[in-house]
Amino acid sequence: MKCSRKTVILLALVSIPIQYTAMKIFIGFYVHKCQFLNLLNCGLGQDVKTFDWMCDNCNSTRKTNILILATPRSGSSFFGQLFNQHSDVFYLFEPLYHVQTTLIPHLSPSRYAVEHKLWLEASRDLLRSLYNCDLYFLESYIKPQPANHTTDKLFRRGASKALCSMPVCDAFSSSDGNIEEGDCVQKCASLNLTLATESCRERRHVAIKTVRIPEVNDLKALIEDPLLNLKVIQLVRDPRGILSSRIETFRDTYRLWRIWRATGRKPYNLNLTQLTTVCGDSLNSVSTGLSRPPWLRGRYMLMRYEDLARNPLQKTKEVYEFLGLSLEKSVVDWIHNNTRGNNDVSAAHKYGTLRDSAANAESWRVNLSYEMVNYTQTVCKNILDKLGYKAVNSSEDLKNMSLSLTEDKTFILFCNIR
Repeated sequence: MKCSRKTVILLALVSIPIQYTAMKIFIGFYVHKCQFLNLLNCGLGQDVKTFDWMCDNCNSTRKTNILILATPRSGSSFFGQLFNQHSDVFYLFEPLYHVQTTLIPHLSPSRYAVEHKLWLEASRDLLRSLYNCDLYFLESYIKPQPANHTTDKLFRRGASKALCSMPVCDAFSSSDGNIEEGDCVQKCASLNLTLATESCRERRHVAIKTVRIPEVNDLKALIEDPLLNLKVIQLVRDPRGILSSRIETFRDTYRLWRIWRATGRKPYNLNLTQLTTVCGDSLNSVSTGLSRPPWLRGRYMLMRYEDLARNPLQKTKEVYEFLGLSLEKSVVDWIHNNTRGNNDVSAAHKYGTLRDSAANAESWRVNLSYEMVNYTQTVCKNILDKLGYKAVNSSEDLKNMSLSLTEDKTFILFCNIR
């Protein structure tokens, strides 16, 4: 008997709640709702009513959890390195990848209500556990499932400095400096999650980057949890730049866009949702942040990639001040070494972070035709206006690199208000 495509999708959707419920019961054994009080997470596990009083006396030792909220090809890998280089930050690169591939193996994070709800619930549960340094929670999402808490299948393990150094990996010494992702994968043995948990607990802060949560609203339950002390930095980028980067990176998915760019003719069956989704999600999320709801007070910061690219050190200082972190020399050195351009092959890698940051931020103006740009800025007009990105009205203006398309703009958020 042959099944129709709709039937297969329906069966997949029906199976998702069953999969997630079973996994949640299993991994629940690893979740410790009562944590011991320690200096790494001041007040963790204490009664919520006494939490503020306790941490008034030890704010200097209180753990800060950081979430970088972004969309694919918005500069988030580069931005994440600003935390990965800090000696007291345990950084994880896209751990929600494993939730996506396990619960939604054949579909992207869904627009279907039931699937979307389950996806977010699973993602929030995993984030909560990771911020509490419970890395065992990951095991049910990694395929094949780790044996003896050991795996070589953690997505982009090499992008985390903490997972490529002692006590997790002994292949490098402290004098080796910046460890390349490929070297880490080749020289470090399989990842021991027990050692990774130990490394996490030795650091005062946990930072996680994700492009798999659509809006800051989806994080409300975590942000309101006083035990997590979570701060969110939403990284945004000009949608025209995002589109250009995706066309280069996701060649199969954006095949019709590539045809348009090559031929100058817009395909009749162009997938518009690829553009409307990123602009719609960004608009909703930014609008929430800029409306300054009480639950985001002191816990939300908006950063434009273009501002970071033009003034990386100054903007990094502002971010660290918002988070209450000290700016280490290692972070400053990394900025100097990775924002000035390089002719090395690694600098041109599509997932790399070594580049001329200012030039990269506006490279879309050379790579896209005026017709594609005009189409994009029409579809995404609302988010362009809200974020201060200027529309171009001619091909000449598009190619005139002396003409800035990013307004000088200050976003008045809680972090700016005393």
